[in-house]
Amino acid sequence: MKQITAMVRPSKVDAVKNALVAIDVVGMTVNDVRGFGRQKGQVERYRGNAFTVEFLAKIRVTTVVPDDKVEAAITAITEAARTGEIGDGKIFITPVEDAVRIRTGERGGAAL
Repeated sequence: MKQITAMVRPSKVDAVKNALVAIDVVGMTVNDVRGFGRQKGQVERYRGNAFTVEFLAKIRVTTVVPDDKVEAAITAITEAARTGEIGDGKIFITPVEDAVRIRTGERGGAAL
């Protein structure tokens, strides 16, 4: 099993969710987060004054998938979240040792 964590634009979260559901990945957690990467923030104007927004709004989508669905999930997220512009986000993949469904006690892939 692998945990996939994707940082995406807020406007792309519905497309990412739909793309994952289409490949039968149905469990995910979504969080509002702020951060910056290569774009290092952006200049905004408010009432004629310019100021730099250093941390940009992003959405963190986290899901755990079986090993055989990792590449399909990465492809689905990438295609759904890509705009071709800087700031599209990142995907991180980490190994998961085990999972336990609290209600039933199921473990491993059955808990997903």
